[in-house]
Amino acid sequence: MKNIQLSGLVLVVIGSFLPLVHVPVIGNWNYWKLDHYLAIACWIFAACAVFGIVNNSARVVRFFGILLILLFAFTLVAVKMQSLEYFSFLPFKSWREAFAGVVKLKWGWVLEFLGAFLMVFAVGRKKINQRTQI
Repeated sequence: MKNIQLSGLVLVVIGSFLPLVHVPVIGNWNYWKLDHYLAIACWIFAACAVFGIVNNSARVVRFFGILLILLFAFTLVAVKMQSLEYFSFLPFKSWREAFAGVVKLKWGWVLEFLGAFLMVFAVGRKKINQRTQI
């Protein structure tokens, strides 16, 4: 299970460098271009998950995997809210929503969430000694 967790961690780190959001005039943005603080938080959570993987602590890896999933969900909501706020100067709400709709999510999110879910759900089962002592 350690290898599955490690591969999930690699997917999260690689996914942070892949295109996550496409802005029509500007181009593709990765996690660092979206927000520096969120990217640093992602990498800190990934580093803490490495600590859990190295020490065979499934609880630590699962905890930081859940934190990564929550961070990614927060980032998705923040991107949508920021795109609506960016076009707030437009007089009609339908115009704002139409222009905010041109900001598209890219395929990098699939790797981000897949890696975090692999970290959470790759659970090693401990062998229980079935012998009874009398």
